[in-house]
Formats: sequence, structure tokens, C-alpha cells
Amino acid sequence: MTLDLGFVRAQFPAFSHPDLRDRAFFENAGGSYPCVHVVDRLTRFYRERKVQPYGPYDASRLGGEEMDEARVRLAALMNVETDEVSFGPSTTQNTYVLAQAFGEMLSPGDAIIVTEQDHVANSGPWRRLADRGLAIREWTIDPESGALPLDRLDALLDERVKLVCFPHCSNVVAEINPVAEIARRAHAVGAVVCVDGVAYAPHGLPDVAALGADLYLFSAYKTYGPHQGIMVIRRALGEALPNQGHGFNADTLYKRFTPAGPDHAQIAACAGVADYVDALYRHHYRSDDAPPPARAAAAHDIMRAHETRLLQPLLDYLFAKNAVRLLGPRDARRRAPTVALALAEPGHAAAAKLAPMGIMAGGGGFYANRCLAAQGIDPAHGVLRTSFVHYTSEDDVARLIAALDAIL
Repeated sequence: MTLDLGFVRAQFPAFSHPDLRDRAFFENAGGSYPCVHVVDRLTRFYRERKVQPYGPYDASRLGGEEMDEARVRLAALMNVETDEVSFGPSTTQNTYVLAQAFGEMLSPGDAIIVTEQDHVANSGPWRRLADRGLAIREWTIDPESGALPLDRLDALLDERVKLVCFPHCSNVVAEINPVAEIARRAHAVGAVVCVDGVAYAPHGLPDVAALGADLYLFSAYKTYGPHQGIMVIRRALGEALPNQGHGFNADTLYKRFTPAGPDHAQIAACAGVADYVDALYRHHYRSDDAPPPARAAAAHDIMRAHETRLLQPLLDYLFAKNAVRLLGPRDARRRAPTVALALAEPGHAAAAKLAPMGIMAGGGGFYANRCLAAQGIDPAHGVLRTSFVHYTSEDDVARLIAALDAIL
């Protein structure tokens, strides 16, 4: 199935805006454009439903129904139960709340595995639990490839390990980690698995049940939605962890890890992400018959095929450049289309040179200081990062290559 790029770009208002339509957007790893379904739902909520939800009058009732719809439909697409999906202001804060719960449940001497490959959001809150007497074990990366060797994980696993935290893919290395295999090895010693999906979910919503993750977290604002963090907490774990919410919400699974009042409008708008996945499936397959996980899987495959086709020429070009160190795999099939480059000049300086050429990219450390340092890169110097998703065109990539050729 070939992605209909014209249809896709018509779903994103940014491509028709005068300030953006002549730009090539390559900082999607920092936040994607929102789809029209999200924009429309958010606008409607603020115009028509901006009252306390779940009340007896229409505006309140409808607001609550739209919030519930977001949870129901996203859970179905990810193949989990409705109340296993929780919302929070960001993935970083969601992880922090989870870390507090694990800190209460675990005992001194229990071990948590974190990685060098992680964004600090899925590493920092766990590392801080060392202050409570928990043992933090670091799964180190290969300094040349940036990969996480499985034999290094095996050397860390034993009966003291209670939690293994790692990214679905890194936000600078971009190699797609074998989540299901890692989960199998962790579960074999009785450990819980926490997957940071922030850098992966924009390229297709995951089947969390198939992955075997006990916790899966990602950011809606990088997945065509509003600024919310979304996390899946499987029931057995969610009920075992100490409640972090209000006492009177302790019996509601999706409220146990939301200590503050949620953003009603943005939660409701997250249903627009499901609208978009369904629209993408319907347009390409001319059907509404498939169950939600199958629709999500089909949309994922269409997105990934398009991204992989566009990514490989960019990787080939960069690999041939002596002035560039390309982080992560050279094979587009093994990675997300997030491409970090170590250059002689600081990453932010290179991004500034690209901006007048109509290339929107980022430069810096991207909260991946440990990952960069482990590969011999000064985080203060940083990298140039160009990242795209399935709404990117071949012309955009050709324009990026031409611009890079001019500055390298």
C-alpha cells in the first residue's frame, strides 16, 4: 500500500498556512504538526464545552463524553483496556509520578535498570530513587553504534531487578529496540518493563499488548495531538502500585496516577488522534470493518513504509560525507527517521544556518546528555537533528540534502 501524501497533508492545517507552507519541517521529534481533527476538537471544546465535565447539563455531559471517547478509542487502537490509559501534562511528569509510586512500593536493595540511551525523562526520575536506597543499574550502549547490546542487559538481570526502563527508540540514535524480546528477558526474572515510546509513537501507535510492556509512555504533542502525556499502565501493575491520586479516586485505575486535575480540553482533543488514524485507514483501505488494533497496525505500516523509503537516500548521502558523523544505523529499516549528526560546529549553529534556507531543524543535546557523552560527543556542543514523519515529502528530503550540501 502506497501512502497518499496529498490526502495526508490535507489533514494538517500547517501545510496551508502562509508562514509554514514554503518551509520544510524537520524538527518533528520535538513536536509534530497537529492534525485537523485535533484542532477542531480542541476548538469545539473551548467554544462549547469549557465547563466542569460530567455534570447533568448538556455542555458538561458532552465534555465528559468527549474525554471518555479519547480514552476508549486510543486504548482500543493500542490493544489495551480502556482504563489502562491515563493522561497527564507530559511524559516527564507522568514518569515522575510513576517513580514516586515505585519508590513507595520497592525496598532498599531492589534494583532498577536504566539505559545510557534514554532521554532524561525515562531515566532521571528513576535514577533519583537511589536516594531511597534502591540500586540503579545502567545498561550501557556501544560507543560506536549507540546500540543497546542485549548481552549487556543479560549481565544486569537477576532476581533483585524489579524494573527495566528503556526507550522504544532513542531520540538521537533512533535505532528501534526489540521491545518484545527485552520484555521477555525482563519478565523471566520477574521484572516490570517500562518503555519510553516518545520517539517511536509518532511513526505509528504501538500494539502494547503484543510488545509485552507493563508501562508504555508517549507524548500526544509529538503524535499529531495536543500537549499531553499518554501512558498505558497494565491493570495488574496499576492496581499493585500505591495510589498517587486523590484518595477518593483510588478505585479508578486511570485516576490513580493523576495527582492533579487533568486538562479536560486537551484530553478530549486526543480523540482527534484516533480520528486521524481511522481516516488514514479508511482512505487507503476503503473500509471501516477492521477492529481498532488492525486499523492502527495498518496505519503504522503505511507510515513506516513511506518514511523508510524517504529516509534511505538521506542516510546514504550522510554516510558518504567525511565531515559528518551519523548517529545510529545506516539501514532505514532499523531506525526511526530521526537523524542526528555530529559536526565540527555546534548543532545549534548548523540549525541556524539551515533556517534561512527554509529548513526547520534543531540543534543541541535534546535531553540525551548521557547518550551523547557515551558516544564521545560533548552534550554542550550537541548535534544537528533532522527528524521527519510520514507527512514529509520527497521534495522536502531533497531540499534538506541540498541545504546540508551547502553548509557542510
